[in-house]
Amino acid sequence: MKKIYLYGILILVLVVIALNYGKLDNFVIKQLSENENYETGVVERIVDGDTIKINNESVRLLGINCPEKGEKYYSEAKEFLGKEILNESVEIHFGEDKYDLYGRKLGYIFYKNQNINSLVVKNGFANPYFPSGKNSYYPEFFSSWNECLENELNLCEKSQDKCSECIILKEWGTKNQLVILKNTCDFSCDLTGWTIKDEGRKKFVFEKTILEKNSIIEISAQDFNETYVWTSSGDTIYIRDNQGKLVLWENY
Repeated sequence: MKKIYLYGILILVLVVIALNYGKLDNFVIKQLSENENYETGVVERIVDGDTIKINNESVRLLGINCPEKGEKYYSEAKEFLGKEILNESVEIHFGEDKYDLYGRKLGYIFYKNQNINSLVVKNGFANPYFPSGKNSYYPEFFSSWNECLENELNLCEKSQDKCSECIILKEWGTKNQLVILKNTCDFSCDLTGWTIKDEGRKKFVFEKTILEKNSIIEISAQDFNETYVWTSSGDTIYIRDNQGKLVLWENY
């Protein structure tokens, strides 16, 4: 009787497994596909500091924004990336979207278990860039940025302008799309050539601007020639002097 009972339990278990095999199989396949959301390839060309070519396809590095052509550290960023991964076999780990509007692949590049995108930030050749909002990579990239600031590398080098200690950020963000700066010193500050920039490509350059002592200045989205600058999903402001050195930065 005991054996009959055990056989009955075994048959019941097998029936349950058989009935749910399809669901279990789909679950396993889904988990495998999610865990293998990457591909490998050899880096054939470095386009610039945040774009490369693999298997004759353009790949935009996620989580970073490098200087554009003509800007300081553009060439250095490109050269740094080349030294790290040109002609090497790497992994492309894709984000939520695999392609951008220009048909480029979007991914985090890993070489020898190192997140190369984050390494570019750590060495001061890019700032963190998360236009779609914070994801699981966000803490690592801002940790790299903070390390860059501690070492004052390249884009993280502090301004030596005497007015860098005077200028404070009174207001900025999505509410009014305004940046309000104040000169807290007892002397006027020449801001000509200084810049205000977001995480991406939007940048404002001061032209022949003197900010008197204890005075404020307002910069709107229209001054950037944009309808908006600061995004609701989170953003960062970078203010630099006329030598491109960092005066201040803040994020939300």
